[in-house]
Amino acid sequence: MAERRRFENLLPHLILWVGIAIVAFPVYLAFVASTHEPAIIANGQMPLTPGPYFLENYYRAIFVGTTGTTREPVGTMLLNSLVMALGIALGKIAISIVSAYAIVYFRFPFRMAAFWLIFVTLMLPVEVRIYPTYKVAADLQLLDTYAGLTLPLVASATATLLFRQFFLTVPDELVEASRIDGAGPFRFFKDTLLPLSRTNMAALFVILFIYGWNQYLWPLLITTRDDMQTIVIGIKKMIVTSDALTEWQLVMATAMLAMLPPVAVVILMQKLFVRGLVETEK
Repeated sequence: MAERRRFENLLPHLILWVGIAIVAFPVYLAFVASTHEPAIIANGQMPLTPGPYFLENYYRAIFVGTTGTTREPVGTMLLNSLVMALGIALGKIAISIVSAYAIVYFRFPFRMAAFWLIFVTLMLPVEVRIYPTYKVAADLQLLDTYAGLTLPLVASATATLLFRQFFLTVPDELVEASRIDGAGPFRFFKDTLLPLSRTNMAALFVILFIYGWNQYLWPLLITTRDDMQTIVIGIKKMIVTSDALTEWQLVMATAMLAMLPPVAVVILMQKLFVRGLVETEK
């Protein structure tokens, strides 16, 4: 039985490793390209082993910049993307959990109408309302600012819906016990609901951080200065029309650096992320 079970486990693991190799091989090629000089990449003679220009290429990408249509160092673009992603993730979670708490635990006129109005915004992503959103941001002088990058993308009907559904599963006994202990609405929210929502907030944080980090259209419209552009826009601007003028080793180094923060967030919050997605009983 032990031999048979070992053989049955071998095939799934083999398929898994083959899938990992297929997904990871392009990433490895990008890393290898980021360690060679541009002539080797342009001639199509790049080997499958890393080259000797690792430190030089990454130092130039982070602190110097490229000769493409953007000359801003990658370090500045990484900072802009980090501020934008953190602002969107934390802002969405803060607004959504408060709005869901108000909808579930407070009785006020048109309570459900307010919830459905929030829910309807799922059909109005930023791409659909791009012109009025840009007009409002421009009138408020939010162009080329961190507030302009984050605030128009903070509202989230999805997170509000998820928090509302979770709050509906919280036993009424907890609410009654908090009232008996003399806890007011704020204390009940802070001492009871927030600790119970920890895994949900972690799962949403990972999803929303990656969502904010990968934004392209909105940062492209809202920023006009190179020192305010994000890493996703920077990669596109590094690739010029003529391939001969594109410094592909720096483009690949930038692409590798752009992957590090989302990967780090997923790895560091993996346990909470999985628990927040699979746990149904609190």
